Amino acid sequence: GAQIFIDGWAMVAPGDPELAADLAKRAASVSHDGEAIYGAQAIAAMKAQAFVEPDLNKLIDTAVRLIPANSVISRMIQDIRDWHSKESDWHKARESLADRYGYHKYGGNCHMVPNHGLIIFSLLYGDDDFQKSLMVVNTSGWDTDCNSGNVGCLLGIKNGLAGLQAGPDFRGPVADRLYLATADGGRAISAAVTETLHLVNAGRRLAGREPLALKHGAQFHFDLPGSVQGFQPEDSIETQGTVTVENVIGHSGSGSRSLALHYVGLAQGRVARVATPTFIPSAEVADYFDRRGYSLYASPRLYPGQTVYARVVADQNNEQAVRCKLYGRPYAANDELGYSSGPEVVLAAGHDCTLEWAIDNPDLSPIACIGLEINGDGGTGGTVYLDYLRWGGTPNVHFDRPDHGGLMWKRAWVNGLDHADRLTQMDFYPEPYRLLQNHGRGLMIQGTREWTDYQASARLTPHMCRAGGIGVRAQGMQRYYAMLVDQETTRLVRTLGNDTVLAETNVGWCFGRPYELTLRIIGNQLVGLINSEPVIEAADPDHTFEGGGIALICEEGRIGCDSVRVR
Repeated sequence: GAQIFIDGWAMVAPGDPELAADLAKRAASVSHDGEAIYGAQAIAAMKAQAFVEPDLNKLIDTAVRLIPANSVISRMIQDIRDWHSKESDWHKARESLADRYGYHKYGGNCHMVPNHGLIIFSLLYGDDDFQKSLMVVNTSGWDTDCNSGNVGCLLGIKNGLAGLQAGPDFRGPVADRLYLATADGGRAISAAVTETLHLVNAGRRLAGREPLALKHGAQFHFDLPGSVQGFQPEDSIETQGTVTVENVIGHSGSGSRSLALHYVGLAQGRVARVATPTFIPSAEVADYFDRRGYSLYASPRLYPGQTVYARVVADQNNEQAVRCKLYGRPYAANDELGYSSGPEVVLAAGHDCTLEWAIDNPDLSPIACIGLEINGDGGTGGTVYLDYLRWGGTPNVHFDRPDHGGLMWKRAWVNGLDHADRLTQMDFYPEPYRLLQNHGRGLMIQGTREWTDYQASARLTPHMCRAGGIGVRAQGMQRYYAMLVDQETTRLVRTLGNDTVLAETNVGWCFGRPYELTLRIIGNQLVGLINSEPVIEAADPDHTFEGGGIALICEEGRIGCDSVRVR
């Protein structure tokens, strides 16, 4: 754990291995000590220095300089370098590594020492080649996924896109798509480019620089070379073989690149559609992760009440005009994907326009993807460029049990309560949500950090619980504002690891009775209502949370929830 989670520390400290090693040590010390920390520091330092130093042996020198010379990690690195200088066959050298530092000497669940050795080993025997290095580290066994991640990250930093593209197409099949393990569910369905900018801007803040906002902060900007940000052709009967995507230079009003959609054979019943995920893409994907033991917790990124914008440009050599519109795939009956779309616009060759779609159905189930549809007649072929796609606005959405059944509407909640499977994988209680918490405080969270000023309402019925309520601007299990009610009081709290009480009043609730709780936030001002009557208000002088989703909260007991509204 100490070693696999250090990539970010290097990326926010480019060219500063001392800072990267310090950040890695502080983070690793939460759960590790000794050699685990040294290994984390060594890899973090190498990656930070790789931004400015192309020589692998000098990177290793940097790593060993920052850890104790008498440590196991330092001695092992020296042994591996000695074997590499004397033995050209990596298979034989791997036997030496296993004999001296293998799992039989460092037991437990994926001990860090042997796997750190394989990282250094694979970098040396990989001849600075991305594909060969990954082949060596995977073929060598042990903790293959983590080791591959560390090796690939370092070579990606050191050799850039040219090194990544020197062999097979590693980028195309993935299409930048990324699932992020976080309780901040609006960030879970992500893309490599999105997380790149998060890391870049974290590093810029550390360096005292202003953050980047490519194409004025559009969620999808395509302004980095080769990036498609999750956009792929839709695989349906009417769309198969009609379109390909490619990142190209130009055709942008505020940036330098765009996403080219090359379409062919458009006719009645044959359309071109490309889309990117905004939520778990299918019930099958959710079930797959459950079976693997790593449930995919995520919230949708896009909601009813928000408006989607996209600038499109028709290539000047197109022979015919086409009809373009935005579309989405909300979940429908039996968790199959439905279809919803915005207004259609005719786009002639050489022209551009900004598509706009206000998603106005508050009862719409989670939207699995957002994309662009192109229609034409008579076997139309050509190219349309997608400059950017973005959305904004306050959500206006009802989180109730849908008439069409299914369970993906429940999977839209990041569930930090006890008995999580009963809440998100089953639906047999009379109320849509039954909050169960054995010890302490539990939360169910939905929404994104793009939500800023809004109000959340929930109809709650407390049953033998210590307290309960609703939260706003939730950014995870320990970052939110909340209105908490017990039998005697109502409190407004700011939770950042620990609770800070912003206001308290002697208004409580009775078990077994339903209450409509509403929490409104505008700027740093919070107002709490019970059954439509204002009962408490406060301000956060520190403006701690600028945005975030909603939370349903239960402390030690059971609470029924009949309906949830955000607007």
